[in-house]
Amino acid sequence: MDARFNLLDNEIAAKFAKRFANSAMVIHQSPLPKSTQELVSLRASQINGCGWCIDMHTKEAAAAGETPVRLNLVAAWRESTVFTEAEQAALALAEEGTRLADAHQGVSDETWAQVRKHYDDDQIAALVALVALINAANRLAVIVHQKGGSYEPGMFAAATS
Repeated sequence: MDARFNLLDNEIAAKFAKRFANSAMVIHQSPLPKSTQELVSLRASQINGCGWCIDMHTKEAAAAGETPVRLNLVAAWRESTVFTEAEQAALALAEEGTRLADAHQGVSDETWAQVRKHYDDDQIAALVALVALINAANRLAVIVHQKGGSYEPGMFAAATS
């Protein structure tokens, strides 16, 4: 199935996309480690079934030096040994923040305590904003049927500059 709608061919959607991308740049320029940003974005995108975002974040992470083993194990991070405790806390926050409708409590106190243990306030602000932003991006792409497979590393940066 082809994409239903090209968000960049519509004036309103293009204006929104530019502002959305500017929000992403705030997170990208934050002190939250880039590898954590990509892992969190990838995990939320897997949960939401967003092929476009999975494609983008897998390729951007690989281009930045992330290993195939870690990328392949993101979906099963709890059952792997390749993620740090800090990354595990971020992945747990990503999952719980993405599956809000699946859990009556939202983000658990246990997960929040782990996030507080491993990240400072600026990193937490970026992490929370990232979880919200990637979920919004997933919804935009899934609604219009933006398919994965054609993304090339650096496309997002080129589109936002």
